[in-house]
Amino acid sequence: MIPMTFTKVPHFAYLPRASHCSSYHVPSTCLRPLKPSPLSSPSPPHLHRRRRRSAMAIGDSLWRPTPPPPDTLPFELKIESDFDRIVSPDGLVSVCGFGSLLSETSARSTFPDLINFRVAKLNGFRRVFAHVAPIFFERGIANPETKEISSLSVEPCESETLVVTTFEIQRSEIPSFIEREHEFRFLAVTLETFNGLLYTTPSVLCARYTDEEYFLNRCKGNEETLFQRYGRYGIHKIWLDDILPCRVYLRHCVLAAKNLSEAAYENFLDHTFLGDRKTTIREYLVNKGAGIMEEEPPLQLKHRYGG
Repeated sequence: MIPMTFTKVPHFAYLPRASHCSSYHVPSTCLRPLKPSPLSSPSPPHLHRRRRRSAMAIGDSLWRPTPPPPDTLPFELKIESDFDRIVSPDGLVSVCGFGSLLSETSARSTFPDLINFRVAKLNGFRRVFAHVAPIFFERGIANPETKEISSLSVEPCESETLVVTTFEIQRSEIPSFIEREHEFRFLAVTLETFNGLLYTTPSVLCARYTDEEYFLNRCKGNEETLFQRYGRYGIHKIWLDDILPCRVYLRHCVLAAKNLSEAAYENFLDHTFLGDRKTTIREYLVNKGAGIMEEEPPLQLKHRYGG
């Protein structure tokens, strides 16, 4: 076990758009070029002025009480009241899905009343398997012996573009959302349509946190809170770069992407990384992770992790 130590936490007034790959104090290795795909095909000339055009969806509006300037996105949502900055006039909050939430079935199991589930693009972030998820221990699908205990998060990386999903939930669901995604840094980000238009309302994104910030901000410096959430499972450090994806969860995410679209599937395989930020999931599944896609989840979790 690696003991958790806490150091002085850096101040984030907001998180500016990344000018290079950033993983919150981890090595930057995201100079990998995008593979040719529908995502990287040139946009028609009339779509190049992206700042001047926007996409409308349920929950979006031509008018917002305090629209955040585009240059300040993404910004961090530290406490519940911060979410009010991105609530639409009709009381909805947009959520961005990049892993299990690529599956509408999975999304509806978490948010039964969601509306307007759709596909979008997220620029400037990459997916990384680099944090321990206690839910995998609770459900009996974590394997500490092989270090196959990791869930998925995202982190800034200018050269990356992700195929994601987005949908709307009620503002009243935010407290339970924060509780369920307790270990993440919440960012407000701007998503894009496949036609190159920007959505008018920011979406909430679950991004990489740090152990120090998590302890101070989420656990309020309370060691008992940290123990109840992590320590009781023998977890003494949350964000790690030498762990591997939980097998059941990885299979679920790959199937979710495949069922979403061919573009989403190819994007997930080539733009999702292990903690080394070098090995893609496509490479992992034909080497050390070979056989994962042929394994069935436990019967009681078949629907939840069925893609």
